[in-house]
Amino acid sequence: MRSPCTREASQACFHNFCQLPSEPQSPTSITTVSASRHVLEVVMGSLIYPNSQFTNHESLPSLQESFSNFTKAFPQYSQTDQADKIREQEYYHLSLSNHVCFDYIGHGLFSYSQQRSHSWEAPFASTSSASPPSRQYSSGLEPPFFDISYKAANLHSQIQYGGQMSELEYEMQKRIMALMNLSEDDYTMVFTANQLSAFKLVADSYPFQSNQNLLTVYDYENEAVEVMIESSKNKGARVMSAEFSWPSLTLKSGKLLKKVRRKRKNKRGLFVFPLQSRMTGARYSYLWMTMAQENGWHVLLDACGLGPKDMETLGLSLFKPDFLVCSFFKVFGENPSGFCCLFVKKSSSSILKDSTGTCIVRLVPARRPSQISEELANDDVDTEEITKQEINVDDNLQVSSSGPIFRQQTSEVTSDPQEIKEISVKHEAPEIEESVASFESSKSQIIAGYGIGHSHLECRGLDHADSLGLILISARARYLINWLVNALMSLQHPHSENRNPLVRIYGPKVKFDRGPAVAFNVFDWKGEKIDPSIVQKLADRNNISLSKGFLFHIWFPDEYEHEREQIIETRTSKGGKVLNGKREKLHSGISVVTASLGFLTNFEDIYRLWAFVSRFLDADFVEKERWRYTALNQMTIEV
Repeated sequence: MRSPCTREASQACFHNFCQLPSEPQSPTSITTVSASRHVLEVVMGSLIYPNSQFTNHESLPSLQESFSNFTKAFPQYSQTDQADKIREQEYYHLSLSNHVCFDYIGHGLFSYSQQRSHSWEAPFASTSSASPPSRQYSSGLEPPFFDISYKAANLHSQIQYGGQMSELEYEMQKRIMALMNLSEDDYTMVFTANQLSAFKLVADSYPFQSNQNLLTVYDYENEAVEVMIESSKNKGARVMSAEFSWPSLTLKSGKLLKKVRRKRKNKRGLFVFPLQSRMTGARYSYLWMTMAQENGWHVLLDACGLGPKDMETLGLSLFKPDFLVCSFFKVFGENPSGFCCLFVKKSSSSILKDSTGTCIVRLVPARRPSQISEELANDDVDTEEITKQEINVDDNLQVSSSGPIFRQQTSEVTSDPQEIKEISVKHEAPEIEESVASFESSKSQIIAGYGIGHSHLECRGLDHADSLGLILISARARYLINWLVNALMSLQHPHSENRNPLVRIYGPKVKFDRGPAVAFNVFDWKGEKIDPSIVQKLADRNNISLSKGFLFHIWFPDEYEHEREQIIETRTSKGGKVLNGKREKLHSGISVVTASLGFLTNFEDIYRLWAFVSRFLDADFVEKERWRYTALNQMTIEV
């Protein structure tokens, strides 16, 4: 008898998560999947506002009418109401704050209700806000769950010798390994600050001097990938990238296949592969991993853009990458800080080399501000040194949707495990060291404060995803993202000569097997693109958090070559700074607005985004917003 996890994994593959265009399929499978796709396309085309084009934001149907039409088109959506109940009971701050979050990437560990019951009172914090609101701690309660501190150890030594783990770290590792359906016999897990830190760890430790190729599959600019590319080039690696064909931005499979099957099979290099684009929602087949491994590549699977149940049912018993990276945040819609996990397959760990850096972190008990004040007040001798270290930590930790953003550091690192332990103690601030000691001496008391009882870590965010299951979560996301895409494409400028659309979608549009993310731009009545930064800022004023991105590696066929100059922008990843005596390479691509949906997203969220975007149908909307904020003595935005 198969386990529930295995059954769900096979069902995921059946629903085209694991499909490669050239792979053989049974006639029944093809018929069923094709029929499901056809039904979805028919429903989207004929039942959701058939032949409707909205030219005025005031002409949009109401939320109630839209939801009624939506549920008639997708009666199965009512079967996902358990997600709405979880949101109402455990994440009620989303309704109280009236804020919509489309900017979270990663996987939530805890629920807001869990945080409130164990920690503090905190107002809503958006990940895209320039200055998050200040937070007030409840009297006598511990801050939420944990903090992170950097650990002076390199990846090779950490995997080879390991290290002493706190109870919190052990429980967190066990819970995440269970979520990923990974065995400790096969993989070693390392905590890092974020995705960038994890990629840098691998890049600094991977033997690019001998395995001289790096092949990436990304349709968007990713800071972590850029750091890996820079590190690999410093070791003499040849960097290659997959390309994506305009206008659909589909993966050019033929070109990628040629790169994967290059000669000198035993000296390939590192193949870095996401299962889906976290910008456009495009999905790629698992079988690319197998193909790469069969041709001598080591594979790094980037799972940061996947949903929690997608991660659990990755089918890693069939597809075993050499490295796997995924990120976690604390509480959806409230606390975006967290950490990232890097998994290294034990049978592949021997290829890693010693490196320098401080990308590995440890989880430590969070402390109340009153505790910090008392420690500083009672330590007259070391106050200045402690302050310097805290400033340095604050300067290198910056909140993002997937955890603190890492800024490059250097420090001396040794491969000797005893010396590593000593350096780690020396580099930690005294107050952190004291907290760790306190944590180790009174585990049972502290553990209860973290939402852990009887030495068991309670991650309600992950538990909620488990209770819903892959099929329900993926079906709910499919209905919502396709409705949103269809609704955005229904907006048309009035009185324009060519009936210009307000919105352009990049990547997959209405599609059965697309991911729950969409990349788009808004255009004015003259057909000129509105700066994504302006769209993002105006959305934030309307309590909607969006993200920005940069699509690149775009290949234009001859028949679309005339569009290139109108569409493509040229920019540098860090504003044209000169690094190591060389100016950064220019990137050609398209800046876009992005929205990501999670299993807590509901219909009202996507309707509000549609209603907001429709306001750009008013040719004076941006100017009106500028003057409205000026009249209210608010800070204006650059337009």
